[in-house]
Amino acid sequence: MGDGATDHGAAGLTSLRRYTWWTVPGMIACVLALFVGAWILDGDVPLWARAPAAAALAVEVGASVVLLSRRLALLPAAEAHPGGPPTGWLIAAAGAAVVLAAAPLALRNYGLWAVAPAVVVAIVATYLPSRRRRLLIVGAVAGALLPGSVVSLAEGDGELAYAALFPAGLVAFTAWVTLGPLWAWDTARRLDEARRLEAELAVREERLRFAADLHDIQGHHLQVIALKGELAARLVETDPARAAVELKEIRRLAADALSDTRAVVRGYRRTTLDDEIANATRVLAAAGIDARMTLDPDAVATALTNAGRHLLGLVMREATTNVLRHSQAEHAGVEYRVADGFARLRVGNDGVSDAHVSPEGTGLRGLAERLEAAGGELTWRRDGDRFVVTAALPVPAPATPDPPGPADGATR
Repeated sequence: MGDGATDHGAAGLTSLRRYTWWTVPGMIACVLALFVGAWILDGDVPLWARAPAAAALAVEVGASVVLLSRRLALLPAAEAHPGGPPTGWLIAAAGAAVVLAAAPLALRNYGLWAVAPAVVVAIVATYLPSRRRRLLIVGAVAGALLPGSVVSLAEGDGELAYAALFPAGLVAFTAWVTLGPLWAWDTARRLDEARRLEAELAVREERLRFAADLHDIQGHHLQVIALKGELAARLVETDPARAAVELKEIRRLAADALSDTRAVVRGYRRTTLDDEIANATRVLAAAGIDARMTLDPDAVATALTNAGRHLLGLVMREATTNVLRHSQAEHAGVEYRVADGFARLRVGNDGVSDAHVSPEGTGLRGLAERLEAAGGELTWRRDGDRFVVTAALPVPAPATPDPPGPADGATR
């Protein structure tokens, strides 16, 4: 399904690129070929102007198509392209534009001389950041007022207004119709890049979630198996019957670890708070730790969401694993209650060694981020040889029953 959406997006972007190519480079080439070409083929135009103009037209069309095609291939990096247009093609386009401007202007064709220079200005503007682009276009529009005005005044032909204003308007219009489709193309490219980045982040987030769940399962099971293995090794000579029981328990735990791992891979397994509290009681007692459970009946019955029970179950599991791994605890306490609209889980133990460090990575810090995203919090602190983990999640407000209808209390 994701691959299909990606393929559809890629196909849409390809179609938009094809459309933009025909709209911008294709349109520029057609305009130059039609208007300038028609002027070159006009029999009233002298040969001295037609021959260089024909060669310049071929260069201008080719250079314009190459420059705009290169621009379409660039990624929209903050609206600016530091490398700028290819220098050789830009020089060729500018030189041809000078020829295509000089010949018509010499023959007082005020409507044609600005076509090629306007195309070059628009092409250069597509490679510039927005501020420099505006300055270039404003300067080009202002500059286009002068050549025709000078020639018209020198000839005294009475076409001063047309000679000054039409070329300026042509430059502004050419820049507008060139930059508009390219702006839409750049926007589409940015959206496509954002979509790709979002997909990559989603994959990475899912990998981190899977790694965290796998760490919780394997770390907890292996820690308990190691603990029971040590206990069985001590009992094998003094109490073989008890050792056999512990070995059977190890076998069961290994089977559970394998089953849970497979369930995580399939995405079916959900850790729950009730199961983890019951499991912690059994595991801590097996480790010789006096575990006291204080469970508020109202909290147990609270309609905490499945996602919330899953998160608190992960906290309970991580805290239990830390008790077994990082302490020589003799006493541990678990308290679960609801207060001020929050379900609060508190796990404490003694016997924390000086070598104990705050968990990193996929331990409590990773769980703290997940609880914070769910609107809760996870804190832990050390006080002497005691270590306390406290988790809180908001409890959904109970649904308000609908008020009785007019006939609800009527006697039948």
